[in-house]
Amino acid sequence: MREWIGDLFSGEPDNVSELLEILQDAAQRQLIEVDALNMIFGALHVSDMHARDIMIPRSALVVVEEDQQPSEFLPTVIESRHSRFPVVGDDLDDIKGVLHAKDLLPLVLQEGSQRFNMKDSIRPAAVVPESKRLNVLLQEFRTNRNHMALVVDEYGQISGAVTIEDVLEQIVGEIEDEHDVDDDSFVKQLEPCSFHVKATTTIEDFNEYFGEEFSDEEFDTIGGIVLQAFGHVPELGETVQLGALRFEVLNADSRRLRLLRVDTPDPIEPQPQN
Repeated sequence: MREWIGDLFSGEPDNVSELLEILQDAAQRQLIEVDALNMIFGALHVSDMHARDIMIPRSALVVVEEDQQPSEFLPTVIESRHSRFPVVGDDLDDIKGVLHAKDLLPLVLQEGSQRFNMKDSIRPAAVVPESKRLNVLLQEFRTNRNHMALVVDEYGQISGAVTIEDVLEQIVGEIEDEHDVDDDSFVKQLEPCSFHVKATTTIEDFNEYFGEEFSDEEFDTIGGIVLQAFGHVPELGETVQLGALRFEVLNADSRRLRLLRVDTPDPIEPQPQN
């Protein structure tokens, strides 16, 4: 063990780029596993990322209103299948706290709904600026034992939310959760002009959904088209323009793309997916 570690760092790297080259060489020589290499890359990368880069956008937040009764908000809770819900007052910027789904278990009992009080059930909401670095945010999550933070812009308005799972995905890779594209679908619409798209989406399906005419002669998936456009395996957050569409890398490792954000110039009506 000591011998290969010494061999690995026999020439000290002068910067992060050189360090990454050494680690890539080590993986090629099978001194470290590729999965371990990907996690190291992710851990190094989170210090360069901010909450705004991975947050669930404001328009996609599922919230509960402070004055709602269980009969009013439970359908939303059940349908979304989320574990935490921001509780709002007059509007989305009036955050009262966070409601945990597990705190609703007493409502299973009929008499529980009669005794339910929203103010007694919500927990304090963690609030962070869009510029919060992910490595700092992860440490705060661990220290404060929070799993969700609401993200605010420079004017103090809610711009989205970020979870500890979102941060960990940047290190260990994709973790299936309630915010991911479902297994049986390939596109998730966030806003009229913004979508999450799996990189494994076939070009035929992508063209049908977005009304494009990308060729499938050379590649089978939209990830292949995007990868070719970059000319290299891109880092998280890198963007490329293909025609009228803007592609942003949301999830990837050192070998392949996993999840893309696609922005269109005009709104697209949701299309049924098989």
